[in-house]
Amino acid sequence: MLLSFVLFVLHAPLLRLPYFWDEAGYYVPAARDLLLTGSLIPRSAPSNAHPPLVMAFLAACWKLAGFAPIVTRTAMLAIAALCLLGVFRLAERISNTQVALAATLCTALYPVFFVQSSLAHLDMAAAGLTFWGLRSYLENRGTQTAFWFSLAALAKETAILTPLALLAWEVLCPWLRSKNPESLCLYPRSSWSSPLLLVPMIPLGIWYAYHYVSTGFVFGNPEFFRYNVETTLHPLRMLLALLLRFWQAVGYLNLYLLTLAGLLALYRRPVRDGNGERPRIALNVQLAFLAVILAYVVAMAVVGGAVLARYMLPVAPLVIIIWVSTLWRRVRRWRPVVAMVLLAFVIGLFVNPPYGFSFEDNLAYRDYILLHQRAEEFVEARYP
Repeated sequence: MLLSFVLFVLHAPLLRLPYFWDEAGYYVPAARDLLLTGSLIPRSAPSNAHPPLVMAFLAACWKLAGFAPIVTRTAMLAIAALCLLGVFRLAERISNTQVALAATLCTALYPVFFVQSSLAHLDMAAAGLTFWGLRSYLENRGTQTAFWFSLAALAKETAILTPLALLAWEVLCPWLRSKNPESLCLYPRSSWSSPLLLVPMIPLGIWYAYHYVSTGFVFGNPEFFRYNVETTLHPLRMLLALLLRFWQAVGYLNLYLLTLAGLLALYRRPVRDGNGERPRIALNVQLAFLAVILAYVVAMAVVGGAVLARYMLPVAPLVIIIWVSTLWRRVRRWRPVVAMVLLAFVIGLFVNPPYGFSFEDNLAYRDYILLHQRAEEFVEARYP
């Protein structure tokens, strides 16, 4: 509740803004079709075959509170609050409360996360459910892990990358040569819960089967598939997209300051306090995170016509958690460093970077909407 209230206050000036880009072009019409007709397949826009969980949630909120942008954005803020709570619980599980709080603040103010918190897209829900799934995975709760990852896949199909990456790492890890191979592997390859990582493919497969029966297409309308898959499979395009995805994971919109601070901190010895040397996040946990991050960087470089930063929301907070933990472990005055990173994120919300970016990645999207509103008012006043 506290997270929801804080997010609502911070986003209050944005809640009544009209819908922007993909919101108006697909997600809101698809959810409204579900509200009015009960159809999981959009009728007012060509279907992109995205799973219906988020659209169903929005339709339910509109049913209760009315169809209006403020209802939509408030509903998305509730999802963002669940996501931030997942970040906090995940970081607390693998490190400590101080790191968890700092990482959650950094995530909340990271420009891409902040802006997406109130936009009607799928990536925030997929990220939040993924974080809860990762927490259950680290606690070796196989059934809960399958449940959260299944919901994530029903929020957005690309969320299936996380359980598949974890399963691939479980298979590969024991084959790596190491003096102490157990330190690299979170769980033994023979773990009974490993096959449960494949469970999320079942509801996703059922959805695609239903979509095929209803439309004759598995992965969305032909134009959508051509733009997001067929035209992306060019070697040069994939290489450039790979570099951009790596940048989005570690440096985009002032995230590089946290990455540089973390890298510099690695040259320092761990801080010793009353309990001895401050512990790091377990190596096997970091490697599991790395497997997920690499899976997203590579997969999102291969598919997806637009190389949007919001597609990396399920992994950017993992990078933040690791670097904040590194600062806590190796820098005695780590809080001022985190404070400077937070300030840089706030600046990134208002000041556009000196390189290409999407309007939806900081508050430029608000300026864009207001510009068009003023232009519309001008035209209506001068040319009624």
